[in-house]
Amino acid sequence: MNTFRDLLIWQKSMNLVTQIYQLTNSFPKEEIYGLSSQIRRCSVSIPSNIAEGYGRDGNNDYLRFLNISISSLFEMQTQLEISFNLKYLNENQFNKINGESREIERMLSSFIRKIKDRKQNL
Repeated sequence: MNTFRDLLIWQKSMNLVTQIYQLTNSFPKEEIYGLSSQIRRCSVSIPSNIAEGYGRDGNNDYLRFLNISISSLFEMQTQLEISFNLKYLNENQFNKINGESREIERMLSSFIRKIKDRKQNL
């Protein structure tokens, strides 16, 4: 692996950001500085922290950034559920984006475990 761009989890996270921006375009205009902005910032934080952690020296720093990434993912999932409850997203939109975010969640959790295991075995 040469760069963070080679990580499937980063690639999927980048795709998620694009989808989030497209979905939030249809939110009410009064949410532009509220829920729309917050969901977008959380989604951008996911691949950004994966990339930043990749560039850090050592597993401890990498784990810290991966944990920030998964925390942003959980925050985004919560905000998407709020958006669904407020009927800003229909059921199909919510199920699709939620399913993709849950896949990234599983991948991130697994990646974090692997790095922790590798760190313990050193």
